Amino acid sequence: MADVDLAGRPRLLLTNAVHPDAEALLAAAADLVVAPDVAPDTLRRLAGDVDGIVVRAKLPDDIVAHAPRLKGIVRHGVGLDFIPVAAATAAGVPVANLPGSNTQAVAEYVIGALLALRRPLAGLDATLRRDGWAAARPLADGTGEIAGSTLGILGVGEIGRRVAAIARNGFGMRVLGASRTLANLPEGVEPVAIDRLFADSDAVVIACPLNETTRGLVDARLIGLMKPGALLVNVARAAVVDTAALVAALQEGRIGGAAVDVHDVQPLAPDAAILGAPNVLATPHVAGVTATSLRAMSMGAAEEMLRILAGERPKNLVNPDCYGAVPA
Repeated sequence: MADVDLAGRPRLLLTNAVHPDAEALLAAAADLVVAPDVAPDTLRRLAGDVDGIVVRAKLPDDIVAHAPRLKGIVRHGVGLDFIPVAAATAAGVPVANLPGSNTQAVAEYVIGALLALRRPLAGLDATLRRDGWAAARPLADGTGEIAGSTLGILGVGEIGRRVAAIARNGFGMRVLGASRTLANLPEGVEPVAIDRLFADSDAVVIACPLNETTRGLVDARLIGLMKPGALLVNVARAAVVDTAALVAALQEGRIGGAAVDVHDVQPLAPDAAILGAPNVLATPHVAGVTATSLRAMSMGAAEEMLRILAGERPKNLVNPDCYGAVPA
């Protein structure tokens, strides 16, 4: 990596704090500004004199127009829906992300969620402590095993592939996959149409990217195809799933349960409908967050940003057309 010229120190905006090791790496080359909050007006104001933005929260769609010095945007993670990529490309601003940086963390979340819903050990522990042995033991009669059941994965990218490998090799699950390119599915994942995936699976994992094709894709019709007792796990984006349809299916007992890590409005309100539905495991968008993955994402984002500041192409450039664009 080329050395960064420190004569006129660049200035970087971090939408959220990063791992201390990555902060130290960036601070050696640039002045850092950590946003006090991620409100759109706050981010617009702070972007006015920065050379780069490290993104852990959604940027306003017009952020590029408010950042005349901007040389690059790096996603602290994978999903690009937080970044107005088209606007950055038009302005000649490279955008990078970190594919694979949290794959293992998200895959382990999926398996953990399936186990928590099928065999809720925490509930057994709570009942044992509160009501005693005799009250707790019968609760196990209604629990289930995931071994030998069918797992459907919508979106078999890096995360979907890792989930499939753990499910097949660790639990002997049959794995179905529906993806944009069915021909490229890994060995052991049966390619199926989306309707069959929802109809035949004992659990469905939503792991596809959010785009105009997938927005609202998992609607009442697809949820209505699911088996009674089937589970749905969403580690993609909330907008892929019709939340009202999911809540209705849960409340009416038409499916067995759901694990939801992403929500239509974040932070999730205490009175959100999903929290009132039965058999729901709700988490605050942390499927990809562990101490290990946070450091990996932070260090990866810092290294990509330093490449950009040094005039190099980032390794995981997502908009190569930016180099042919003429900034307005």
